[in-house]
Amino acid sequence: MSEFLLPDVGEGLTEAEIVAWKVKVGDTIEINDVIVEIETAKSLVELPSPYEGTVLALLVSEGEMVPVGTPIISIGAAGEAPAVQTESDPYLGMAQKAGSEDGGQGAAPAPADLSAMDLSNPAASGSMEGASLVGRIKAERGPMRRARRGSASPSTDAGAQTQLQVQGAFSPGGAQSQDVLPADESPVPAVDQRPVPAAAPAEALVPAAAQAEPADVRALAKPPVRKLAKDLGVDLATLTGSGPSGSITRDDVHSAASGSRTPAAPAAAPAAASAAPGERETREPIKGVRKMMASAMSHSAFTSPHVTEWITVDVTAAMQLVARLKKRPEFRDVKVSPLLVLARAVILAIKKTPEINSFWDEAAQEVVLKHYVNLGIAAATPRGLVVPNVKDADALSMTELAGALGELTATAREGRTQPAEMAGGTFTITNVGVFGVDAGTPIINPGESAILCFGAINKRPWVDEAGEIVVRDVTTLALSFDHRHIDGEKGSRFLADVAGILSDPGTALLF
Repeated sequence: MSEFLLPDVGEGLTEAEIVAWKVKVGDTIEINDVIVEIETAKSLVELPSPYEGTVLALLVSEGEMVPVGTPIISIGAAGEAPAVQTESDPYLGMAQKAGSEDGGQGAAPAPADLSAMDLSNPAASGSMEGASLVGRIKAERGPMRRARRGSASPSTDAGAQTQLQVQGAFSPGGAQSQDVLPADESPVPAVDQRPVPAAAPAEALVPAAAQAEPADVRALAKPPVRKLAKDLGVDLATLTGSGPSGSITRDDVHSAASGSRTPAAPAAAPAAASAAPGERETREPIKGVRKMMASAMSHSAFTSPHVTEWITVDVTAAMQLVARLKKRPEFRDVKVSPLLVLARAVILAIKKTPEINSFWDEAAQEVVLKHYVNLGIAAATPRGLVVPNVKDADALSMTELAGALGELTATAREGRTQPAEMAGGTFTITNVGVFGVDAGTPIINPGESAILCFGAINKRPWVDEAGEIVVRDVTTLALSFDHRHIDGEKGSRFLADVAGILSDPGTALLF
């Protein structure tokens, strides 16, 4: 058996959230098959399997934050049957793992046939010394090691009793140890530890706890979901879960409380939690990309002295260029937009003012000038702001740049941007115009020295060179830059150069 440890998929990441499992217990997988989707502080990442074989256990449930290095899945030899965990019990493996990490103090039910117990090896026989009854605290539990595979088989009476009691003790439908019970729930009856004769009827193998449980406790749901259902007066037994393996989620409970018994389909990305009837506040955890964004923006805002300059420009000629490019055959398979023309203008203007494409190295007390342009495009996603960048954008042709921008933005909107695609940016464009906003005062992306805000393009009255008032396509650009090493003259020159190219694209030949 091999346990796959959660890797560090970025630079210095310490934890990640399990978003969705792509496999289930019993599946046969090959090397590099995608097994799980995780969310780090930078992006959503699909993890491939480094092993081949059969999935024996999912050790972490969806929605949990786990540290790097934590075992998340157990994979055995091809054709090997899972010893305990079943498809209908996705949290059982997590309970076993928690018991082993407890220093061996996890719960382990007793086998039915005491004669089958190896008293010289309590761990192998699953003796009752290590069993955890509901209501007992960790200090009262005896030492216990993980049982060896093969000590009890589901085909034997002892194995069948062991499997049923484990399901009763750990599954969402059975009793739980006191340290994982919600504070407002009273302990349920303990599992009957008395031996059952080998010839006992099948109903005798059902744990007493499972027989005594009310219907709503047998529903597959996590303790916080049970508490929410209890607070809202929702009977879990009447719901059909939309979560993994049919488990009931918070959205299912909210839907039932609002009068709809049809659970909503799981969203591709987390949305704001809907307020339950009577709720005045809703709290959402700060994690993943949103947490990283908040940290980066706070650090940048309070370490770099920001200066923002504005310019309003007639971009009618640039819009006409966009229309002409769309008709050209080489641009047929790529998206052509005003952002493409702006990106090209930025790259050309950086050549005349290279200080814009640099950053302040505080530790070394140096200004680092970059002789390449990794052009970042800020993208708002349901999981937070991400800034992927086009590597060596200055070396791309107009057609290549259009393709790269289209691929970059599409990947960001899907939440599939990888950490490597966000690393190493040198200059960023944030396009607030898509929201109909004229402009803003953007915060510099960490590791860079400037960011350009691209406002909405609208028809406005404009005074032309002849003094006549005409209707033109007009937009506003706002440039924020680090005033420690970029003075007003350099910032103003760069902004004027960009505006000049947008106003008259033919001037790009002069750069």
